[in-house]
Amino acid sequence: MSIVKINALSVPAEQREVLEQRFASRAGSVENSDGFEWFELLRPVEGTDQYLVYTRWRSEADFQAWMEGPMKAAHQGGGQGSEGGGERPKPAASASQVWSFEVVQQAAPKQ
Repeated sequence: MSIVKINALSVPAEQREVLEQRFASRAGSVENSDGFEWFELLRPVEGTDQYLVYTRWRSEADFQAWMEGPMKAAHQGGGQGSEGGGERPKPAASASQVWSFEVVQQAAPKQ
């Protein structure tokens, strides 16, 4: 079965819009990765400042390949939007923690 990676990002209120705009302009980079199955950016409603970045992958190897390739390049300035050679923008999140899960059961709506 698939694996799920959840990146819990602590985002101060004044950086929420910045974070959401950055994800909106990510140019679909993850969607073209081998083994990618799903993405969601979850905005906190109350009680926390943590956004959750949910991705689902066919396997741990597929996730690691994305981490070492497209994701690494994008976060080091080698991805799209890095032309011009300017200074990299400051992170919108003040902290990050990645959680890993294996999917052991799943269900879909009945048709």
